[in-house]
Amino acid sequence: MGSMTGIVKQLKKEHARLTDELHRVTAALTAFVGVYSGAKPTRKRRKLSAKARAKISDAQKARWAKVRAKKKAA
Repeated sequence: MGSMTGIVKQLKKEHARLTDELHRVTAALTAFVGVYSGAKPTRKRRKLSAKARAKISDAQKARWAKVRAKKKAA
């Protein structure tokens, strides 16, 4: 029976070690979840005035007209 008590002591010691290790892993996971939660930080969107949007639209239309004119000429 002496060997049984030694085995039980070893098992209890290993259980304590594994429990401690599990607590450390849990703490590390908790820390990472706080930092890397998967959600990307949101940026504030810049708002353009109607005049600015119209100016961008007109410029893009002019660029496309230029491309189409080159295609037609070729």
